[in-house]
Amino acid sequence: MSVAQPKCRQIADALRGRIVSGELRVGDRLPTETQLQGQYGVSRNTVRDATGLLINEGLVERMPGRSGGMIVRSKVTLTFHAHRAEMPGPTSETDAWRSEVAQQGYESSQEFRLTIEVLPADLAERLHVEPESAAVLRRCVRFVNGQPSSVQDTYYPMDLAEKVPELLSPRDIPQGTTRLLAERGYAQVGYYDEYVARMPTPEEASMLRLPPGTPVLHYIRTGYTSDRPVRVSVTPFAGDRNRIVSTHGDASVIARFRPEEEPT
Repeated sequence: MSVAQPKCRQIADALRGRIVSGELRVGDRLPTETQLQGQYGVSRNTVRDATGLLINEGLVERMPGRSGGMIVRSKVTLTFHAHRAEMPGPTSETDAWRSEVAQQGYESSQEFRLTIEVLPADLAERLHVEPESAAVLRRCVRFVNGQPSSVQDTYYPMDLAEKVPELLSPRDIPQGTTRLLAERGYAQVGYYDEYVARMPTPEEASMLRLPPGTPVLHYIRTGYTSDRPVRVSVTPFAGDRNRIVSTHGDASVIARFRPEEEPT
């Protein structure tokens, strides 16, 4: 014997179905609370619980004002190819990211900031430096179609920055930091990647403009030379607008069945 779903979930399922089918398109308004109350014979709180579920899924957003209401959100999902990140080649990391965004039919932009920070204990451990050591933090907030998509925070030990002073530049480095370090004798020969899904911090929720209840996926990459770890990149991706893929082995075989994964 099946158990009937709560009314709020029934309403949310019905509205979700209309959005997924295309009956309700981006920018369309959902029926008003009064209309939904009358249609389903429920209270205002039940309707708000139903629309709250859709907000948490990133399908709708509440627009303020008398002419506002619940609007179907524009949802852009970027596919990030983790195995292509920082591949050897003539382009910088930023140019490679912009190229990937463009190939998927979107527009890219980013904001850059440089600061000196005290390393959190877990990052100090990854970099094999003393806890609370100072580090250079190079931050890129990346936007897809004008909407924040991810924040890449890359930390470099201060002793490395003293040897490669360009890391302290308040501007983006044209050839990218990976190639810069290689040119200065610090070629990264290995990477250790970690993926951690969790709810965002208040700062992350603000920077990424996340709807309530939206998680982030942290992509943490530690880069090693043959002698030491030289940097840690921590990238929280907005969970409602990113897809991360990675291929392994013979990429040409995969490309025969998935042309979109053709090696670049």
